[in-house]
Amino acid sequence: MSFDDISVISNRRHISLLTEDILYIQLSGRQSIIHFSDGRTYETYATIHELESLLGSGFIRADRATLVSIKGIHDIGKEIELVNGETLYYSFRKKRELKEQLRAGRRQIAQSLSDSDAPTTQEEYQRHYASYDNAPFAFTDIEMVFNEERAAVDWIFRYGNEALAEIEKTPLQQLINHSFGSIFPNMDEKWLRVYERTALFGETLEIVYYSPEIDTKLKIISFPTFKGHCGCMLFKQTDIQTVGEYAAP
Repeated sequence: MSFDDISVISNRRHISLLTEDILYIQLSGRQSIIHFSDGRTYETYATIHELESLLGSGFIRADRATLVSIKGIHDIGKEIELVNGETLYYSFRKKRELKEQLRAGRRQIAQSLSDSDAPTTQEEYQRHYASYDNAPFAFTDIEMVFNEERAAVDWIFRYGNEALAEIEKTPLQQLINHSFGSIFPNMDEKWLRVYERTALFGETLEIVYYSPEIDTKLKIISFPTFKGHCGCMLFKQTDIQTVGEYAAP
């Protein structure tokens, strides 16, 4: 599975689009609307069939009017659930076929992630992230965990500082090299969606949400580190003061 640039005409201009960042495409009237993972959209008169030929094996046809990135699919149930929380309708009679295509595509994604440049020992992680040891905010590097269908289902803490132990209310030795789900069985899937999106699309994302696992409202900024990993900065919402913008002198 490869992701390259494609060229389309949008608003009478030739534009080049990186297919790795495309989430899905839907036909609307005579135009195809290209939706990106960061919220951008482009309109083109290229047909769904023409775009399917350009995009290749990284995308599957949900119905006659919809193309979806395999990387962008969180799950297929009654609807297609995307990693950004959106849902898309699909032709239910194609459910088995779509599931098979999704599994095949995820296998290729998982293989690409397995060729990672991440540290291989705890000592290497410690050296790599030494500058975060005494940071005044919680920081962790997490490795995504995929199930037998290559869907992200959990993550493993590979590095964390003491501030992380404080915010998670758990000693570091009980966090590092352990999965989140094994520590907090009541894991809320919203975290998984954000980290999955960062790991697969390379996006830097911010989420502010109440964490029932530790009974705390958190602000988390996630960003890509190694293949299949995320770096996460965590803040208690009560510790953040908003001062507004300063005008230039």
